[in-house]
Amino acid sequence: MRSDPSDNGGLFVGRRPGTAPTHFRRLPERGSVARQRIDGYLAGAMLASMIVLSLLCWGPIPVACLWIGSQVNYLSGSVSLGILVAFVALFVLLFGALKLMRSLDEGWILVRRAAGHDQRGGALGRIFAITAAVCAGLFAIWFVLIHGPGGEFSGGASGS
Repeated sequence: MRSDPSDNGGLFVGRRPGTAPTHFRRLPERGSVARQRIDGYLAGAMLASMIVLSLLCWGPIPVACLWIGSQVNYLSGSVSLGILVAFVALFVLLFGALKLMRSLDEGWILVRRAAGHDQRGGALGRIFAITAAVCAGLFAIWFVLIHGPGGEFSGGASGS
């Protein structure tokens, strides 16, 4: 194998160690039809829980952290402490939710394979992007049509 940089113009063109394709001695045995059906339902439940967790990241978790920060501000009388607690809570809860979604995604791939599907990649990136787009659209509708610019565009009395 020519992996010495002096042999190939300074480029490592070979495969990295440990990244060769997996070869099984024999093909894994498939489960029964009932077991595959149960695994399919479990995969659906895992996918639904990833969607719910992703939706929580775009609304309820940040609002809960703001509420926690406001309570700390009220109890301590320190705005700085309230902001600090809100940011720490946001960091912990969002990254905890992302870690949980990552674990669910890895498990989802395995359960989908057990259900008889040739699943090679996860769905976390697509779920996160779709929920971000949906929540951004809902926020835009709320901001423009419901809460919006105020009386200036909605026909109400303008502020004097």
